[in-house]
This record gives sequence, structure tokens and C-alpha cells, in this order.
Amino acid sequence: MSSFDRKKPFNQLPPLPPKFELETKKVLLKTISASRALAQLNGTLKNLPNPRLFLDTIHLQEAKASSEIENIITTNDDLYKSIVADKKFGDSATKEVLSYKEALWLGLNQLESKPFITTNLCIEIVQCIKQNTAGIRAMPGTTLSNTSGEVIYTPPSGENIIREKLANLEKFINEDESLDPLIKMALMHYQFEAIHPFSDGNGRTGRILLLLYLKMSKLLDIPVIYLSEYIIKNKAEYYQSLRNVTEHDSWEDYVLYMLDMVEVNAINGLKRLEEIISLMDTISQKIKAELPKVYSKELVEILFNLPYTKRQFLIDAGLGSAKTVGNYLRDLEESGFLRSIKIGKEKLYLNHELMKILEKS
Repeated sequence: MSSFDRKKPFNQLPPLPPKFELETKKVLLKTISASRALAQLNGTLKNLPNPRLFLDTIHLQEAKASSEIENIITTNDDLYKSIVADKKFGDSATKEVLSYKEALWLGLNQLESKPFITTNLCIEIVQCIKQNTAGIRAMPGTTLSNTSGEVIYTPPSGENIIREKLANLEKFINEDESLDPLIKMALMHYQFEAIHPFSDGNGRTGRILLLLYLKMSKLLDIPVIYLSEYIIKNKAEYYQSLRNVTEHDSWEDYVLYMLDMVEVNAINGLKRLEEIISLMDTISQKIKAELPKVYSKELVEILFNLPYTKRQFLIDAGLGSAKTVGNYLRDLEESGFLRSIKIGKEKLYLNHELMKILEKS
């Protein structure tokens, strides 16, 4: 693209859809395999007795991975402890990851009542991520640099221009049906990242939009994959493919990258889900055999909702008095199903086998 100058605001960013052949043979073949992988994951989820059981756990994993791309690092252990413990603890990174998860839920809930992706929804999401009242960038001077400090891209500048480009993106997402939804998802992601509408939080907002779009387009009823995991492992290629679209109109390689991300994560997501379901069945049978008075289907579900649990969760589920459920947890720990840890005056119980599955890369 000869007119592109990385040091000048890219106010000429073309509207969607691009005027290039997108549905090449390679792209169509990859679209088929990515769609098949998503359909398999979706089918498995639909057949679960309680498909929402693992949502909190998986969304926290996506939040952690997406934040890691922005060098906001926390551990699984800190993350899950901080969401379960009464005592508010955790560093700023953990808090940002929890805000991301809250923003994802906000988006999913909004889609239930209004199944559209809009500029206003993007603003609500970024405000939730950043826990502030940020709006569309109004001040000039925003540039993106590489690790050496060299400017590699200057996004469009001026609130009116940014809003015009977001209006085109909104129309494309909600009205254009000329392309396969997965190809459309890739284009939508590039455009949002290129517009870069906010001062901060663009990457995380853009990745939440991917999950919302999968749900909105009925490709995945319950978004239980963490796409950011793939970007972490292929980070240089991700940023290079985005740049190649901007600088050389190299859409095919970029779309193939995004389709591969969906396919790989759908396959990995299904494998992880099957591992968790298998572990849940095994532990369920063992508790039933070794601790028949403790066992109930509801109890096992609580142990698998998040890696950490506590007495109050069992009381809230109506599984008994404080003393009764305290005895249940003590018995489960003595039999090796759980490990306890003290946070302040509170005792948390870790499902260590579940955490092992979540820790696998």
C-alpha cells in the first residue's frame, strides 16, 4: 500500500469489506476445518447435563491469557484464590484480569437482550476492563511502537473520524452477510485493532469481541475457548500478519492465521473439556465409593465449578449446616480429594487434579 506511512495517522484506513478476493481456495478449505472443530466443541457442550458448569473457570483462563498478551501477568493460583476468598487480596495484575472476566460477562449478558455488536457496547467493555470512564480517543498523538521504540503504526486520529470508522465496522458486523462468518470475524478483528479507538485496552476489548461474535453468529452457543492462548504462542506472527494487511493488503495470510487460531483452540478446548469431564466422573465415582455419606451430585459440581471452594459455597447450595459441610470438606481432604489453605481466617479447599488440567499449556 504505497500511500501508507507508519508515522502518520492512518485516516485512509479502508472500510469493510475489503476490495480483494478473500475466499481463496486455501481460505475456504481452512474455513471448513475450523468450522468443523467449532461444531464438535459446540455439540459436546450441548450434550452436557450442565453446560454452564465450567464457564467461570474457562473465562478466567481466557482473561488471564488475554491480559498476558499485554504483559499483565498473574498465576492461576492467585487468580482462583482471589475470586473465592472473602479477604480481598491480589496485585494489580490479578485485579485487571478479574476486570477482564467481568467485561466478558457484561458483553455476553448484553448480547442476550440485544444481539448486536455496537460502538456503545465496545465502550462499555473497555470501561469495565479499565474500571474507568474512558471513551473514544479524542487527543491526537497515539502511536504504536515495537520493543526498540520504533513507531510501527499510527492509528486514525480525531474522534469524528474514529467514530465514522467504527460506524462502518458496526454496519459490517451486524448487516453484511456476503462472507462466511469465520472470515468475517477475522476482518472484524483486524479493523477494530487498526482503528484502535481507545487510549488503552484495545487488544483486550478486541479479543472479547471475538468471543461475543462467535456467540452472536451461533458458531458457539457458550464461548468456552480461550483464543488468546494461541496468540501468546504465536505472538510475533500475530502482530506481523496484522501489519502485513495494513502495509501490503496481505489478507490471505492474516485470515488463515485467524482461522487456524479458531481451529487449534476449538480442538484444544474440546480436549481440555473432555479431560475435565472424565476427571469429574472418576472423582464422582471415588467419592461415592469411599465417602457415600458425603457424596452428592451437587457437591461434585461445586468442586468442579472453580478449582477452589469453601464451606460457604456448600452451605449456599443447601448441602447442610456449617458443621455438616465442614465435616464433608475435612473428609474429602483426608481422603486426598482436596487440599486446604488458609487465607486470613478463612479456609479454602483446592481441587488439585482440576488445577493440574488447567495448568497444562
